Amino acid sequence: MSATPPFRILTVCTGNICRSPMVERLLQQGLDLLTPGAYQVESAGTGALVGSPMEPHIAGFVRVLGGTADGFAARQLTSEILNEQDLVLALTKSHRSRIVELRPSLLRKTFTLRELARILPDVQTPRGADVAERWAGVIPLALRARSKRGHDPKDDDVVDPYRRSDDVYEQMRREITPAIQVLIEWERKHTQGLRPRQH
Repeated sequence: MSATPPFRILTVCTGNICRSPMVERLLQQGLDLLTPGAYQVESAGTGALVGSPMEPHIAGFVRVLGGTADGFAARQLTSEILNEQDLVLALTKSHRSRIVELRPSLLRKTFTLRELARILPDVQTPRGADVAERWAGVIPLALRARSKRGHDPKDDDVVDPYRRSDDVYEQMRREITPAIQVLIEWERKHTQGLRPRQH
């Protein structure tokens, strides 16, 4: 474990059984391989099916991609949970709005997952800093970059697959996994001095 408290990331969707738990488990797994103990990734839902396990399709995706669905239970997003976070990753812009309603002070620490993945590779990141210092430098630059025009806002959302066809689950997977990989490769680049792989 790290001597300093872990950098806390919360992922947020609606029911907390599909999108956000998939991000939670795969992002945690990828970051732990690079910087064990440096991050703590959790999730919650704006309309959570409290206590429910991960949806079976999603649990399957997580296992195939090397993570674990064990021990997961959905929980409702609260202002108390938000108060503990260093960075919040919403799965849609509407989730981001709800997060800021609950905890206005998080306006400057909340992005959608795909939005941050789009912005992060182009942000100048301080070298040699620890995790918290790195993010403290990067987040304001990412906020500035967010305001730039030139992309379709719909591209920042991840589709909700719950109770929909297998094709929609597959669309969700295609929207989530590259974004998670961008964040993991960004961490790899700044902890091991490696260039992110091209996809």
